Amino acid sequence: MAEQRKVSIRFYNDHEVRAMWDDEQSKWWFSVLDIVGAINDQNDYTRTRNYWKYLKTKLRKQGNELVSATNQLKLLAADGKRYMTDVLDYHGVMLLAQNIPNTNATHFVRWFASDSESIDGKSREKAYAMWESGLMDSVEIGTTRGLQQIHAYLFGGLYDFAGRIRTVTISKGKTLFCVAEYLHGVLKDIDRMPDDTFDEIVAKYVEMNLAHPFMEGNGRSTRLWLDLLMKNRIGCCVDWSRITKRDYLNAMILSAADPSWLRTLLRGALTDKIDDREMFMKGIDYSYYYEQED
Repeated sequence: MAEQRKVSIRFYNDHEVRAMWDDEQSKWWFSVLDIVGAINDQNDYTRTRNYWKYLKTKLRKQGNELVSATNQLKLLAADGKRYMTDVLDYHGVMLLAQNIPNTNATHFVRWFASDSESIDGKSREKAYAMWESGLMDSVEIGTTRGLQQIHAYLFGGLYDFAGRIRTVTISKGKTLFCVAEYLHGVLKDIDRMPDDTFDEIVAKYVEMNLAHPFMEGNGRSTRLWLDLLMKNRIGCCVDWSRITKRDYLNAMILSAADPSWLRTLLRGALTDKIDDREMFMKGIDYSYYYEQED
């Protein structure tokens, strides 16, 4: 099977589960070691690998179909290199979870089975398709209208308010976003903000986040909007995998009063791989991960 480059990262209890798309068979292949580590809540690579070797040997002796269902593909590792690793398709993942004697396996199966059918799962697939279809090139850069285009595509058919500016006031935790009656005026002011330099772009991003123009899906849409703006203006985008969920969320909370930490985080994660499909896909995965409830 030819090596594919359409990749995805799912997150289960903060554990990465890497996946790769197989164009020939039209399905995802998932990293066995990532699944074993997630189910066993284990971050030690050597222990996870040894457990899988033990389990695979045991299942092979039993004639379990799981072993024959295992494939091998090259997946990107933390050191930036690609290594051959065991992978399973959807059916194989279900079989693997059934053969791990851990009560967490049941929770993993429930998450794995429902993830692709959730609004986030379907919206994430739409985000992937934005790259594949070339639709990203038609989005208006750095404007409210452009953000509405992104939101409408990501959530069209999932929310009846996809792409529509909200008409009610919303809040999250202790944060009150722009009062609805002032929102359209605020968005016009944001559209007029300069966005030629990195600092100007971050300032505009902070204001758009504070405006929070949609009822739901603001973060996922606005991070895409930010990357497109950076790509167009300064020839860079953010490698979101280099920013932890906790750091990002804390920086966004503080950004209304002091955006300096957010600027530092984003500047440290800039990359010039603006036309790299894998970078884009990885960015989508981390963006959606930021929105998952702990």
